[in-house]
Formats: sequence, C-alpha cells, structure tokens
Amino acid sequence: MLWICLLLPSLPLDVFARACAPEEAQRPFVVASSDRHPQVVAANVPARDAGIRRGQSIAAALALAPAITLRERDPAAEAEALAEIATLALAFTPNASLVPPDAVVAEIGGSLRLFGGRAQLIGQLQAAAQARGCATRIALAPTPLAASLLARAGSTMPVPDIAHLPDALGPLPLPLLGLDSGALEALEAAGITTFADARRLPRAALARRFGASLVDALDHALGDRPDPRPPYRPPPRFERRLPLLSPVDTVEALGFGVNRLVTELADWLLARGLGVTRMSLALVHERHLRERGLPPTIVTFALAAAARAPAHLLAVLRERLGRVVLPAPVEAIVLASDETATLPGRNLGLLPENEAGTATVPLVERLRSRLSDDAVVMLESRAEHRPEHAMRTVATVHGTPASKHAAAMSGHADACASVPAAARPLWLLDEARPLGTTLETQPWILRDGPERIESGWWDGRDLRRDYFVAETPQGETVWIYRDHRYGTDDGEWFLHGLFA
Repeated sequence: MLWICLLLPSLPLDVFARACAPEEAQRPFVVASSDRHPQVVAANVPARDAGIRRGQSIAAALALAPAITLRERDPAAEAEALAEIATLALAFTPNASLVPPDAVVAEIGGSLRLFGGRAQLIGQLQAAAQARGCATRIALAPTPLAASLLARAGSTMPVPDIAHLPDALGPLPLPLLGLDSGALEALEAAGITTFADARRLPRAALARRFGASLVDALDHALGDRPDPRPPYRPPPRFERRLPLLSPVDTVEALGFGVNRLVTELADWLLARGLGVTRMSLALVHERHLRERGLPPTIVTFALAAAARAPAHLLAVLRERLGRVVLPAPVEAIVLASDETATLPGRNLGLLPENEAGTATVPLVERLRSRLSDDAVVMLESRAEHRPEHAMRTVATVHGTPASKHAAAMSGHADACASVPAAARPLWLLDEARPLGTTLETQPWILRDGPERIESGWWDGRDLRRDYFVAETPQGETVWIYRDHRYGTDDGEWFLHGLFA
C-alpha cells in the first residue's frame, strides 16, 4: 500500500484568501483568534513582510500595520474546505480519510497505473488542490500515520517501502504524535525527544509509564499493527459557505468566489455520480445588517437537464447573477444543491477532439436565467385529435428533476402515437379565421386532403371538419378546413394554420 498525505498548513488563511481575486491577495491580511485577547493565527506574505508573526497580539499587529484586513478564524469554513479536498481526492482513489484539523490521507497504490505513475498522480492532485485555493504539503509512506507525520515534519522525500520507515521516522520529534503535555514533559526530562528514542525503550515499560497510546502510535506508524481509517463519504446534499476576504457591494466582485464554489460543487457531483438540476446561491450580508433583520439575498437556478460541467454551471450562474441588485454589501456566499439526478460518467475517447470538454448552455437555460423561470414556457403534445386542444404550454422543468420530466414527456409521446401522422402546420392560429367568399373570388389550389376530424362529443366541444393543405394566390401554404358541424356538406371555409 502507498498512502499520500495532503497537509494544508495555511488552512485558516486559505479559507478567506481563496475567495478573493489575485490582486486583493496582495494586501496585508491577518486571521485572528476568537478568544478574549485575540492573537494572530495566520498572516499572509504582505503582513509577514510588515513584521507580523503568528502568536502576536492583534494590538501589536495593528501597531506594525494599521491598514491590515482582520478576519476572525472560521473553524466551520476550515472543516468544509478540508472536506472539499477529501472529495477532490476521491477523483483519484476510492479510499480517502480526514485527519482533522488540516490534513487528508488517501491510499493511491491502486491508482498509479491509471494516472501514468506516481509523479503524474501527485502532480495532478497537488495542482487540483492549489487550483481550489489551498496550499498543500505532500508526503508519501506505506502507512497513513507515517505519511501524516512526514508531512507535518516537512519531509517531502517519498518512502515507498515499509522497510525504510524506521530510518525515515527516526529523527522526527515526538510532539508530532499528538501526545498529552504531561507525557511529553516526562519523556523530554528522560532525554527521549525523537521517534527513534521512544522506539528503543522497552515496550512494556513504555506502555506502563506513558500509556498504551504511545506504543500504539509507534506500531501504527511503522506498520506493525493495522491502522484502519474511516473512509470519507461526501454528504448527501452539497451546501458550501465561502467567507469573503472583505465585504463587497457589486455582483461583479462575487465572480471569483462563485467560481470556487462551482468547482467544489462539480467535485461533489462527480464523486457521487450525480448531476444538479436545481441549485441556490445565498448572498449573506454583513453581520450588523443581519442583526437588524436583513435576510440573505437568495438566487435560485433550475436547469433543463442534469449537469455537472463547471463551465456549464458557471455560465448559468453568471447569467442569473447579472440580474441581481444587491441591497447591501456581501460578506459570504453559500451555494447549495437543491435537486440532483443520476448522471453517469462519459467514456474516454481515442481522438483529441473527444476530450475537448467545452460546455454549451442550452438556449432555454440562458433565456430562463435572463428572463426568470416563469417567463419561458414550452409546448407539450397531448393525445387529442382536435388541433386546438392537441398542444398545451407548460413550465420548463420548474422544480422537477429532469429525469422525471423526460419520463413524463416520453409518456405523452406514447399516448400521442395513436394520432394519425398527417401534415400539420407549425403555426396554428389562436382562433380559426373565416374565409367567406375568398375561395370563390380568387384561385386557391388544394394540395392535400381531405382529412376528416370528428371528435369532442363527450365534452360539449364537438367538431366535424374536413382539413386541406392549400396554396393561396400569393403562394403561401396554409391549412384550411370546411366546417360540417351542422350536418351540411357545403359548410363555411376557415383558415386554421400556416406552414413554414
């Protein structure tokens, strides 16, 4: 087995920085603790260049750089970002586990050939994590605990064989094992400071003096005992909150953060084999405005068919966001999947053009994004012989999964199979127009017909007509009928439709 550890050393900072554009990241920024006397938890490069260091008081940091941007640490956002990296790892291996608060381990031994070798897999995984705004430190080892220890120690040299683990882990300091402070102080007082020092001690005496957890950690790291890890499974519903570096008051400034969330949604959909049919975006306003009762601005999106391509989803979101007017500055955005449907993966192709991956947004979705869901309707056929009742307008998959809508349309198509296949115009008049003596005074040509339609006696809207395809003196092709509803053979002529 071969385990990889993705350590996120600057996670408290990354959860804010990944929501801002690159030019915003050049400003000094500090994440502060939430206790009574806040201290610096993390600082970006411009803040560190100003002399700000981790553990300093916020007062001291402000004295060094009065213009810094301060945000309180967000443990919930950190946990969500860590889960997103675990979801990303599932695209490379089916076995990934969380190592809170800032690491993910994954078994990649069975995936090396699929991705072209160890170097290619690591490169793709690291690039994907960095593209999602998370700086990573990677280590490889035959056991998950060893990989985690090496990553936290900053050792990037791969350890592919279990026989080399004692030498690789020997120099590592014992605090990396996460022991309690009392045990660490006693070990240090006895001159035991490294992994190799603890391993040389008698196991029974070590367990009796410092507890079985230390012996178990040594055995798990070296592979002497199994170290099963609970596999990470993405949640059944996607809902991700992204705090912004600073409040923004324009929709255009939200684009970078929305792009991040859409990428995370696509990863979640791919891991679960789903496509989204309905999603919502909540724009959370500043805290003092929320306390006064201002609710988040909610923007909903419905797609005509299940999709998970990031370019497709982002295009739909941008179209709808272009119509949003912000009532107040926004400090966080939340993207949620309201409805999903099964969407199988696509087989890989041999030709380069098969892997282009260009996403196109259907016209219906663009229109609904710009005009609203209720402004766009579609025609649906019905099992009905009377032309004026054979079609009806319905909403375009509003709030209904695309698979259910497709099944309903298929049922209508089967029901309409009994209707005779005959010439029908694309443009049917709202009401048939009487022709009067027009046919007698001008030469009309009957091209096809008659087609007798006699129906509707059961609902009081019965009709009895002979339809013809005719050509007008101006050369137009039209659909006309003679009305025989009153039993006469020389009924009045009506114009009912126009052919394209």
